[in-house]
Amino acid sequence: MPASKADIIAQLQKEILPLQGFKHSLNRTSLDMGLGKINESFPNSIFPLGAVHEFLSECSEDAAATGGFMAGLLSALMRDGGATLWISSSRTLFPPALKFFGIDPDKIIFIDLQKEKDVLWAMEEALQCEGLSAVVGEIRELSFTASRRLQLVVEQSRVTGFILRRNTRNLNTSACLTRWKITAAPSELTDEMPGIGFPRWNVELLKVRNGKPGSWQVEWTEGRFRHIPILSAIMEEEQKKAG
Repeated sequence: MPASKADIIAQLQKEILPLQGFKHSLNRTSLDMGLGKINESFPNSIFPLGAVHEFLSECSEDAAATGGFMAGLLSALMRDGGATLWISSSRTLFPPALKFFGIDPDKIIFIDLQKEKDVLWAMEEALQCEGLSAVVGEIRELSFTASRRLQLVVEQSRVTGFILRRNTRNLNTSACLTRWKITAAPSELTDEMPGIGFPRWNVELLKVRNGKPGSWQVEWTEGRFRHIPILSAIMEEEQKKAG
């Protein structure tokens, strides 16, 4: 039987995705990042590994929330005992806090530099090291050319990169496969216990190449992400109205 139009389009998409950076790693195609419903926004419904992901933060509070969400992603990437490089010129992360996300702090190698151009250079060099689980870079400004260089590197090494942009003044187009914005959400106490509840975030996927942006509310509990269904549905509805 002749192929249907839908089958032809699906086949073309499979052929185009590798050309745009969505290449599956040979031994990590089934890595579960624990994102659940968010995976539906990605091509092939799989979180893109071997790609560069961009996170935007407008203030210190947003940067702290973003760091927590990224730590949840890193915990999955580092599950096999690999190491991660965290490169910045103004690091504010508190390493012992990584233990809450199942990450041994000594598995994160911190590189503190003075200039952002040195951060970009170090990140590009680190992303070429195939033995790393991930590379995180904290910078303010990122040109399209610089982001393209990073993306080309990871397409060869298959290392996953995260860029945390704080207080950026020029929100330009980048070659990163995704762009996120993570903000803190009020936690909820369980069983009327006093204290602070589990971390919650408003997760916005602002851009994903060949995918579908969206908004969700997510909580980190019992060592994994958990969706807050009702609040996530409200966020999606508000985003539709705003659009």
